[in-house]
Amino acid sequence: MEMNYSNEELYRKAEKRVKQIKGFYWHLFWYLAVNIFLTFGSAFRGLFEDGTFDISGLNLGSFSIWFFWGIGLVGHWLHVFGMNIFFSKDWEEKKIREFMDKDKFD
Repeated sequence: MEMNYSNEELYRKAEKRVKQIKGFYWHLFWYLAVNIFLTFGSAFRGLFEDGTFDISGLNLGSFSIWFFWGIGLVGHWLHVFGMNIFFSKDWEEKKIREFMDKDKFD
């Protein structure tokens, strides 16, 4: 079933979708930037204290931020892209049209 939308409605719908996707990618950027900074900051702390690079500075606290913020990031991803990113409603409709067109010419 196909709905008819005006160009303005289609534009607003597409614009909203683009903003959602852009928001997710900014969230991903800050997730990586902050967590990399915090993780390597704790590892490089030894360079300033005693002149050695100490990997033992990476403790559970460093990685708990990755984990718990990551849960939020996955939630954001599911909100933006949906549960069925590979078999979405658009994919279903395209496949149905493809099979209908194929059956027309057979």
